Parts: sequence; structure tokens; C-alpha cells
Amino acid sequence: MTTVIEDTLDHGQPLSREIIAPGGRWSHRLETGQRLRIVDLEGQQAVDFLCYSAELPLDRLNVPNTVKLNRSLYVTKGCTIFSDKARKMFSVLEDTCGFHDTLAGCCSIEMDLHRYGVEKKTSCRTNFVNELAKWSLSPSEIVSNINFFMRVTFDAGEVEIAPAVSKAGDYVVLQAEMPVIAMLSNCPQDSNHSSGFRPTPICVEVLPPLGESGLTA
Repeated sequence: MTTVIEDTLDHGQPLSREIIAPGGRWSHRLETGQRLRIVDLEGQQAVDFLCYSAELPLDRLNVPNTVKLNRSLYVTKGCTIFSDKARKMFSVLEDTCGFHDTLAGCCSIEMDLHRYGVEKKTSCRTNFVNELAKWSLSPSEIVSNINFFMRVTFDAGEVEIAPAVSKAGDYVVLQAEMPVIAMLSNCPQDSNHSSGFRPTPICVEVLPPLGESGLTA
């Protein structure tokens, strides 16, 4: 049975909580100050992440801006996620894993055929295409994404998807710094280390701003 390692932080009562199946997808609008908590329930499960300004969706996650302004190829606690216009979209409040990738992007059916010679029916790109449609956004709005709980190593110019270090119950908490649309693909990849060759479920919670109790059960 899947279990979540309890933490001692006062996150407040979740406004919503969902278990996302392996290969599943999710999106939600968050208002300024609300928090997104993503839990890797069984460990070593990549979660592909995109976000868009809810008021101006063309102002979206910009990974190069995020890397440059944080001066880091990894996203972790204390980092800020920036948009095309270099506006603050999310702040990373908590992170029990420490390795969240900005290099590898999302898997796609076409890339899997090219890399592994395998024809698949699902991918993070197809998840994003389907989820974007819910917000009247087109596939052209898919940009380079962040991969939570995924470790990509780089040495002398060589980049490799390496075994993840996330454990069962590891989580990351993001605080919205503007009204945003957050989008997740629970990576279905089973041909490399991104999901430990065995995709597993995740838990996604939307939490109230710090200091607010949220909804009661």
C-alpha cells in the first residue's frame, strides 16, 4: 500500500487533494499566496511541470530566466520560478528532495520512438496538449518545463538522466506569487530512469496562503 511520510510542518487544511495515477495529468488555477504541494508517494517519480499567468497566459514559465536568475541548474528551496517577462510566478518554500531538473524537458511519443525504438500512446507532451485544451490554450504553448523529483547529471558537457534520489513521501511546496495556472504530467516514461522504469502515483494538494486555515473536512 502507498503511504506518505508525515512531516511536521503546518500546511493548513488543503483546499483540494488528488491522487494522480501513473501517467495521469492535472491542472489548477492558484491565486496569489496559495500553495501547491506535490508528493512523490513511492519515490523516484518524475513530475513534469508547466505554469502560465492566469491573467495573461502568453506570459508563461521561462526556464532559462529561472536558471539565470537563480544561478542554478537545479530548482530547490529558496528558488523562484520566473516567467517570460521575468515576473515571479512561484517561490519554492519547501523541498525534501533537492534535485529538480531544468534540462531534459518532457518526453514525447516521437522522442521515445527516436530514442528507444518504441511506439507509445502516452507521453508528458500528450498530457500537456490535453490539459492545455481545458484552458483554451494550444500545443504551441508548451515550453521547456521543470521536472520535479528528476535528477539529470551533467559533466564535461554530457547530460544524462540519472537514477532519482527522491524517497517515498518526499515533497515540494510552491507558493504562487501571482494568479497562475499550474499544470502537471505524472510522467509515464518507463524506458529510462526518470520514473525508475516503473511509473507510480503522486499526491497533489492546493493549500491556502500561509496563516489561513483553509476549508474544513
